[in-house]
Amino acid sequence: MFPFISFEWVWDIEHVVFMGGLWYAVSILGIGMAYCIIKAAIDKKEV
Repeated sequence: MFPFISFEWVWDIEHVVFMGGLWYAVSILGIGMAYCIIKAAIDKKEV
């Protein structure tokens, strides 16, 4: 369930730090995967 739908969710400092760290890690993984996919497509096009 999403945090903004759950009425029990309270935005205290622990939740802010955890969600911030989670989305930081997810964004780093996403940027890395996007870079690899784009690099592979460019390398495939040049061959």
